Amino acid sequence: MKLSSLLGLKSIKVSWPICVGYFPLGFAFGVLAQKAGLDFVDIALMSVLVYAGSSQFIAVAMLGTGAGPISIILTTLVVNLRHVLMSSSLAVHLHGANRWFVSAFAYGVTDESFAVNMAKFKEGPWHRYQALAVNQMANLAWIASTILGGYGGRFISAGSFGIDYALSAMFLCLLTFQLRGRQYVLTAIISVAFAVALSYVVPGNVLVIIASLLGATGGFALKRYAWRGVGLHA
Repeated sequence: MKLSSLLGLKSIKVSWPICVGYFPLGFAFGVLAQKAGLDFVDIALMSVLVYAGSSQFIAVAMLGTGAGPISIILTTLVVNLRHVLMSSSLAVHLHGANRWFVSAFAYGVTDESFAVNMAKFKEGPWHRYQALAVNQMANLAWIASTILGGYGGRFISAGSFGIDYALSAMFLCLLTFQLRGRQYVLTAIISVAFAVALSYVVPGNVLVIIASLLGATGGFALKRYAWRGVGLHA
């Protein structure tokens, strides 16, 4: 199979929905980052070097509240730990790839590209170069949209068009797609309950991490012990 065909229309067809979805989110991030005090170069570098939408939104939100660098780094690290699991799942499809290819591929793994590539690998045939092309086209779309948002943010007043709600909307959307059964719904409810309770006693944004860990632990306990044998399935 020729490389030109691998990086051709099929990769574009698969990746364009991701790219279309990235543009409004990336633009919103760019605007919020500009309002938080980041300049054009800062926004571009964050998108190139970090390339993790949820973490970038969180980092900007924490910068806006005056959080210190250690808190921001630890929070984004925890949020991005899911990439370890996603990369491990994809690694089984990259046998024979050299370290340079694996590094370039890992750089482009996101929730959306992971979902698309895993589905394609399972369907088959799907070559690793096609998967790499999907990753990098999505990457370019994200970088371009955030830079455009950072530039356009100078002409948009704070709070316009509900842009400041973009992060919350994105996470609500991701949560909705994860609610595939009662187990997931109960886990979400447990996490929300812990988050609300902790908000009264824990200052700052660290409560989000604590509530997430407690919610995940509670959901695991429900699945493994409390509801075994009563018909509750994930």
